[in-house]
Amino acid sequence: MKNLLPASRRCRNSVWMRLALALACTVALNGAVHAEADCYEQAGAYQGVNPLILRAIVWFESKGNPEAVHRNTDGSVDIGEAQINSIHFNELRRNGVPPGALRNGCVNVYVAAWMLKQKMLRHGNTWRAIGAYHSETPRLRDQYARDIHAVLVSWGASE
Repeated sequence: MKNLLPASRRCRNSVWMRLALALACTVALNGAVHAEADCYEQAGAYQGVNPLILRAIVWFESKGNPEAVHRNTDGSVDIGEAQINSIHFNELRRNGVPPGALRNGCVNVYVAAWMLKQKMLRHGNTWRAIGAYHSETPRLRDQYARDIHAVLVSWGASE
């Protein structure tokens, strides 16, 4: 399985490095304002997804706010620019990405790229995959795809 983040962006979770992990992630979080422009390009290239779609997702989800937190009615929480849902926290931890790291804009975008790639592996390079980033429920999935398409149209990037 491909790592969620390239080595240069990954917080490792080995036993002897736990303190270093906490310190490094804290420093990264405190210095983050929002995802650097090249994070979209790098994350897109790393996962093989369209960086413009990542930008549209981030714009739709939070308007690029790295401090965005949304508490859902089901008790889950969405974190950061791309609003990564807490349902993914255990899998992210297993892959060396602690939930607090999601406040780092670039980490958040890399995780979003990985999540979108998982949907593309399931649904192909389609609007269905883009909608499934939000939900697998057909009605919600299709509405989300329309919303992302509308963002792209507003940017003059899609017809």
